[in-house]
Amino acid sequence: MNRFGIPDLGVGIGLRPVHFGQILSGAPEVDWFEVLSENYMDTGGRPLFILDQVAERYPVALHGVSLSVGSTDPLDHGYLRKLKGLAERTNAHWVSDHLCWTGVLGRNTHDLLPLPYDEATLRHVIARVREVQDVLERPLVLENPSTYLAFASSTITEWDFLARLAAEADCGLLLDVNNVYVSAFNHGFSAEGYIDAIPADRVVQYHLAGHTNKGTHIVDTHSGPALEEVWALYARATARTGLVSTLFEWDADIPPLDQVVLEARRAHLHRRAAAATGTHGA
Repeated sequence: MNRFGIPDLGVGIGLRPVHFGQILSGAPEVDWFEVLSENYMDTGGRPLFILDQVAERYPVALHGVSLSVGSTDPLDHGYLRKLKGLAERTNAHWVSDHLCWTGVLGRNTHDLLPLPYDEATLRHVIARVREVQDVLERPLVLENPSTYLAFASSTITEWDFLARLAAEADCGLLLDVNNVYVSAFNHGFSAEGYIDAIPADRVVQYHLAGHTNKGTHIVDTHSGPALEEVWALYARATARTGLVSTLFEWDADIPPLDQVVLEARRAHLHRRAAAATGTHGA
């Protein structure tokens, strides 16, 4: 169990509009849904009606892309109040976003941009995470990004940055195993070493996904099944943490719902086998 007492919800998938009809009519065999926060914070009508229906039938968690916790712009408290309201409306089990910045001077790039990993940035992000948690009145869960360039000025590894951030800001971690694989390939570090360095009791959720290998680099496209190497990293991580809520992301070239569910359910075999023989909490 993670230090926050957040429960293992099992294996879930993302709530995507292309599947709305099938979800409401077919009751898919998934344990929970992850909801993209920004899709529902400023909307009403059918999307919010669908979300209410899903939240009545399944556990949900919120996942955002616009918190911009690493930016130098002031935190948007209007955004945070809406996020808190959506979490309360859906009875979300946790709220997550990314360790990144998405814009500056009020402009949103609609991309998850990397940070320099150094002491000044760490202090800056710690303070902002604490402020976010004060508003939300719950732990914030931060995801490791997939990246394609790194700052020459960085003095801390990404995994140590995350570990120190989680401890000093007292937040949770969403460990995206596919992102670890992608970034390890792109930057030439050990994916296994990254997995082993993450504090097991801070991991609240896992992400799994497919990606696109361009030869010289990998793009995190969230398309297609996960590679066996990603599944192996997931098993390694699960052996350390025990059973943790797991989500399979499929956001490009989205197939019919049953295909996404089938890929997601592969996680059951991996996580139970790994957890049965793991070192939980190492």
